[in-house]
Amino acid sequence: MKEIKGTPGSAALFLFLAGLLCVFSGKSFLDMHRPEPIFPRPGLSEIKKLGDYLPALQDSAGDTDVYVFRGKEKGGNLLAVGGTHPNEPAGLVTTVLLIETIRAVRGDIFIIPRANASGFTHSDPQEGNPQRFSISTPAGPRRFRLGSRLTNPVDQWPDPAVYMNPPGQKLSGNEARNLNRCYPGRAKGHLTEKIAFGIMELIRKEKIDIAIDFHESAPEYPVINAIVFHENSAELAALAVMELQAAGIEIRLEASPVGLRGLSHREWGDEAGIKVLLLETPNASHGRLKGRPSSSLVVEGRDKFYARAARLGWLFVPFGEEGIPLSQRVARHLAAISALLKSLAELEPDKAIAMEGMPPSADVQQKGLGVFLHPPLKGT
Repeated sequence: MKEIKGTPGSAALFLFLAGLLCVFSGKSFLDMHRPEPIFPRPGLSEIKKLGDYLPALQDSAGDTDVYVFRGKEKGGNLLAVGGTHPNEPAGLVTTVLLIETIRAVRGDIFIIPRANASGFTHSDPQEGNPQRFSISTPAGPRRFRLGSRLTNPVDQWPDPAVYMNPPGQKLSGNEARNLNRCYPGRAKGHLTEKIAFGIMELIRKEKIDIAIDFHESAPEYPVINAIVFHENSAELAALAVMELQAAGIEIRLEASPVGLRGLSHREWGDEAGIKVLLLETPNASHGRLKGRPSSSLVVEGRDKFYARAARLGWLFVPFGEEGIPLSQRVARHLAAISALLKSLAELEPDKAIAMEGMPPSADVQQKGLGVFLHPPLKGT
């Protein structure tokens, strides 16, 4: 058989193109490890690290920032958590918006925008999701990462065949990297369990009274546009829902299932005895019925397939041709915060929490998110 040999020029071109591909893919990989800048307003008291509460997290991929706003008046303490699942962007953006706008008046407010920092450093495999999305501001776009539901396997591997979480529930092996299945965590466990334990330590050491965990789910998921509540928060959640419905915001109540273990709305209440709520908004980019994934789908929330599914009665929320944009999802979270804090003040005046500067929900929905976010730095 005659041997076919390439020319030196073609070999050099191949090596050049391969090198170029490595450069671009390497840059993309490194970019996902650079946290998006957050610009706290002057009312910020301090920035702590989760590793301050669990030293085993220090200098690890699981350490993350905790923004602290301390009020001059005594009251209760609030923990607001975004980024438990980094592919649910409304949680991240809601907490960033709070950090960049609020000032604590009464009580102390602790905000974690990227609870699973490792999950922000990669994308879900085989999903075709964009790595980033942009929010327009008057001074230019703010860029945010769209990560994965799970901890990066580079930081925690291998997955077990079956995962036995800290409360003793058997789950699929990859759920070992799902922060919202690992509570109350283990101080000497794997990385995701350490993150969960660190958050529990913050709750205990800072004497948190009420915690809110921000999430999103697919429009075809039954628990949607909902407040999921621990039984010790039932009255608080019910009052908040009445407040929201009086304002024209349809929302449902969902009790935390006693038999579903490892989730924030179960373990924070059981282990720490605090009031705990988990909020769900509908995100078309998170669902299985969507068309092509894109950054515009994340932000604008328009999808013709979901609009058709709504007409066929397949969804648990209304979904028209205008979609459900990120601004509307964040606005719902903000409205829920206001309703919950107002209800808390009625039920337990000594633990009331008050803040100034948080944009009204209606303004965010009408004017968009970019009006309330800090202008981006040049080059970000």
